[in-house]
Amino acid sequence: MYEIIDKYIEKLMTSSPDMPLWNIESIKHGKKPSWNYIDGCMTASLIELYKTTNDLKYLNFVKKFVDYYVDDDGFIKGYSKEKFSTDDISESRVLFDLYAYTKEEKYSKAIELTYSQILEHPRTKEGNFWHKLIYPNQVWLDGLYMAQVFYTRYQTERNKKNYADIINQFKNVYNIMRDKETGLYYHGYDSEKTMFWADKKTGLSKNFWLRSIGWYTVALIDVLSYLDEQMYDEYATLKKIFKEIVDSILKYQDEESKMFYQVPNFPKRDGNYLETSGSAMISYACLKGARLHVLPERYAQIGLDIFNGICNKYLTVNESNDLNLGGICLVAGLGPNDNLRRDGSYEYYISEPIVENDAKGVGPLIMAYTEVLRLK
Repeated sequence: MYEIIDKYIEKLMTSSPDMPLWNIESIKHGKKPSWNYIDGCMTASLIELYKTTNDLKYLNFVKKFVDYYVDDDGFIKGYSKEKFSTDDISESRVLFDLYAYTKEEKYSKAIELTYSQILEHPRTKEGNFWHKLIYPNQVWLDGLYMAQVFYTRYQTERNKKNYADIINQFKNVYNIMRDKETGLYYHGYDSEKTMFWADKKTGLSKNFWLRSIGWYTVALIDVLSYLDEQMYDEYATLKKIFKEIVDSILKYQDEESKMFYQVPNFPKRDGNYLETSGSAMISYACLKGARLHVLPERYAQIGLDIFNGICNKYLTVNESNDLNLGGICLVAGLGPNDNLRRDGSYEYYISEPIVENDAKGVGPLIMAYTEVLRLK
């Protein structure tokens, strides 16, 4: 199976930076090249593959890809901090690696440019980053991955080690967005309780969405991997939150495929389906959590079973002998007010397109793959 995965990755690495094969949204809508979290999923996964295999082709590919966007002065093509989008912070995490490997100052300058957004990013009354300027006063689970991993790396690698703000944002999400009965987290929270999709008493969206839970779970394990463990109390707090969400989502695992459903708590409901991206994120979190001893060792096998289940179900060869990864929800969100279809209902989540080869699924699968390789 692993030879097939390597072949599949090679296929995707024929991409050009201005229109990568894995960015299905850009292809469908003809978007201009920009610094975005979708490409960030892929570049971050290939950096990890380089760290695991020491094969320079992965590092060289990422460097060439990023150099299309980052100029010698550290300006980033297609990035504007004034949009205050947590999504746009995500890809900048690879800049730390490129700077460490090359010592080229442009990457350091681009890191500082991105960090300037962190310093100015608007916040809810509880202290969490708005998901985007166009989503005011809103926290989405996705955003914890998009912003906090970069933020933590900056604090650790630039010798700030001021983690209180980061930890507090996770604590707020735990206290507000976690459903005590299931242990799962709602996709979104409106601190002003005014959005059409938000409950007027709690400010929460209506349902649990698998990929948002996946983003949150990956955010926790990646942040834990970059935290200074000497801050033991706070490290222990995040470790507890991480294990709780992993154990909670595992209750909804499909027995046969070992995967999870798009809306995880309604597995048998009409239209629901086993979804690749969120399942891959949970696989990665279990594997990495076990490797870092944040989870007991037995979780490595759980993560491996999920990984194998995804590959068996959705990594397929078509009539042209071409490899494709299917079962990926293209996108899902909440609002804004001029998009009433995105209302957080069950019907909404199952209505979004299901696609092949999008990096929101491919990137997490490669991340899980890097952890599988480390098991050998």
